[in-house]
Amino acid sequence: FWASWCGPCRRENPNVVKLYQRFHDKGFEIFSVSLDNTRDAWVKAIQADGLVWPNHVSDLHGWTSSGRKTYGVSSVPNTVLIDRDGKIIARNLRGAELEKKLEEIFK
Repeated sequence: FWASWCGPCRRENPNVVKLYQRFHDKGFEIFSVSLDNTRDAWVKAIQADGLVWPNHVSDLHGWTSSGRKTYGVSSVPNTVLIDRDGKIIARNLRGAELEKKLEEIFK
C-alpha cells in the first residue's frame, strides 16, 4: 500500500524495485495498491519510480479505499506479505527488514 503523495512511500520505492528484481524469478510478486485520489498523479509516480511489476490498482478513493479497509491499513507505506496459500506472513516491513524477510522466504 502506497500513494504518490507519500514521501516515505516514494523513498521506499527504489528498495522495493531492487527487491522485486532480485526475488521475482524465485516467485516474488507485487500487487501494488495505491491510496491516491488522482489517476494522473498515481500513473506518473508509477512511471517516475520505475515500478516495473504489472499489478497496480487503485479505486482512487484514498483513505476510504476498500482495499485499505480490508487489510486494516492505517498508514503508508505498508507492506503485507502473503504466502502462496493466501496467509499473511508479515506486515509493515521496509528497507533492510523487508530484504531480510524475503531472503528468509526465498533461501
